[in-house]
Amino acid sequence: MSNTRLFDRYVDPLLKGQRSTCRTLITEALEGGTCPKRLYQDVVWPAMEHVDRLYRDDHINVAVEHMATRINRTVADHIQSRLERSAKNGKRIIITSADGEAEEISAQMCADLFEAAGWEVYFLGAGIPRDEMGSLVGQLQPDTLMIVGSKPTDVPIVRQTIDYIREINACPRMNVLVSGGVFNRAEGLWREVKADFFAQTASEALEIAIGAEPRKAETKIPGAPKKRRRRRRPPLLAQMEASA
Repeated sequence: MSNTRLFDRYVDPLLKGQRSTCRTLITEALEGGTCPKRLYQDVVWPAMEHVDRLYRDDHINVAVEHMATRINRTVADHIQSRLERSAKNGKRIIITSADGEAEEISAQMCADLFEAAGWEVYFLGAGIPRDEMGSLVGQLQPDTLMIVGSKPTDVPIVRQTIDYIREINACPRMNVLVSGGVFNRAEGLWREVKADFFAQTASEALEIAIGAEPRKAETKIPGAPKKRRRRRRPPLLAQMEASA
């Protein structure tokens, strides 16, 4: 069975809250030789985006959204146990997410894929104050900071966090990668929050992070005066700050 067909078969019981049917579909796919990573990429991740889209458009209610989200978490945990493990590669990543179970599941899948690929993963979830994030980045010196599943109201916070980490020079060579949520829907928004990279899916995020060169540290001339100028907010970010 193709993953496209599996996705179509998975979504209906998912929205009906049929846990055993969803688990059986995924188990049969795994036992039939389907790559676990492909199930993340072609079934579970797009299913979560589909549920989120239906909920935002008022096509499903809170109860259905919650049922589907919890089934997806169970299925993601099941797939995680089947991932092929690579040797440690010496790379380190911090992964954080927006506040919400669906966003946390997306971040969890990213953490699972990076860990299976040999990365040392620190998965934080949501709600980390920017000063504590800056402190942790300085302590761990990760290759990548990944922010997953941001909502429109989170975008100014993401920008402030990235600005803060850069201003205190917590880890000059660390790349910031954003994925999912509003960044998948608003083209170019990732640039406005000063991220280094953007990925639509967990698998794409892993590919980008593996191939990324260390960020070039910004050079500052000692004793040079700071330029004072009026800061203009990028258009998309300004709209989100106004509505926050």
